[in-house]
Amino acid sequence: MSPRALLTGGAGFIGSHVADALIARGFHVVVLDDLSTGRRANVPAGAEFAQLDARSPAAAALVREGGFDVVLHHAAQIDVRRSVTDPTHDASINILGALNLLEAVRAAPRHPRFVFASTGGAIYGDFVTPPNAEDFPKDPESPYGIAKLAVEHYLAYYGRLHGIEGVVLRYANVYGPRQDPHGEAGVVAIFCNRILDGRSLTIFGDGRQTRDYVFVGDVAAANVAAATAALPAVGRLDERAMNIGTGVETDVLTLAETLRRVSGRQATIEFAPARPGEQLRSAVRIDKAQRVLGWTPQYSLDEGLKETFEYFAALRS
Repeated sequence: MSPRALLTGGAGFIGSHVADALIARGFHVVVLDDLSTGRRANVPAGAEFAQLDARSPAAAALVREGGFDVVLHHAAQIDVRRSVTDPTHDASINILGALNLLEAVRAAPRHPRFVFASTGGAIYGDFVTPPNAEDFPKDPESPYGIAKLAVEHYLAYYGRLHGIEGVVLRYANVYGPRQDPHGEAGVVAIFCNRILDGRSLTIFGDGRQTRDYVFVGDVAAANVAAATAALPAVGRLDERAMNIGTGVETDVLTLAETLRRVSGRQATIEFAPARPGEQLRSAVRIDKAQRVLGWTPQYSLDEGLKETFEYFAALRS
């Protein structure tokens, strides 16, 4: 019998790639998504689909009664700026949604493993020097980061008290096909579409702010590893948390220049005033994921950007 996986947020950018990867590994996948930001077209044909809010009693019932081997929780409010303007809304989705699912996991006849999609950028803040290791101090700059860290603490608690097997994946800056070009995190998608439109690439500040750009296919592979790998004993917060990135800092100016080169298109670069409060440097160490999950990113930045640009170009054809 195929292992059963419940994937929340599976109609979204990252979640839909995780669904593809799980199905390819022989999982029976049930996607739970309320379609507030995800797209039904992103759900693979081989997956079941339940249009539900992760906070709902119906979602909890599905977790309790579905006989799942693993729950992978990607459903979230992902806009950092909205979390700043409306932290109550952010907490309602990102904290209460996770708690609803964790309580259902606890009540299930057999506890499924719980894989939580966290953040490897917003959770550490600007108070440490990257690349950030999992046990570095955490001092999030936004309610979004605070909510992700809170759920990590809850998951550690559920592991120690209730024996729930949890894994935290702290993502760096994920990019790739299906990325939303309208969200604040979608700089690669934004740049791809601007190049295709013949418009200039806008860089805020001097362009030297750095991020760790990881291709979505590599992130999907990390989720499969987190769902299947043997794990250390349940313990403290950081013992089950793993950074998922490349370990490489890339500044925005280099990102723009690389994308122009791999696309073979010309695009001017223009500069705009720096955005207040923007994190200046971000990158993560990935040796723990390599050691525990046997996971290593396979895509270079050039390869990932080329595949992403070709995806957006194909949408225009």
